[in-house]
Amino acid sequence: MKKLALSLVLVASVAFVSCKDTAKEAEVDAIETQVENEAEAIEMQAENEAEEIKAEAEAQAEEIKAEGEAQVEAIEEAAN
Repeated sequence: MKKLALSLVLVASVAFVSCKDTAKEAEVDAIETQVENEAEAIEMQAENEAEEIKAEAEAQAEEIKAEGEAQVEAIEEAAN
């Protein structure tokens, strides 16, 4: 009877530990998924901001170029 009781306790403890490990694995998987999703969101946000900055820089470069060309034309007209 003692052996049966000890065997049942052993089986129950193994089952408990297995369930506990499975729960921890599920929690770790959920955290990993959350981290991956947040990393992707941050990466997308950074890419969007980089594109906006690039577009802004290109627009400013065009404005500067147009101003420079206008000044060159004004100087050429003044010289003539």
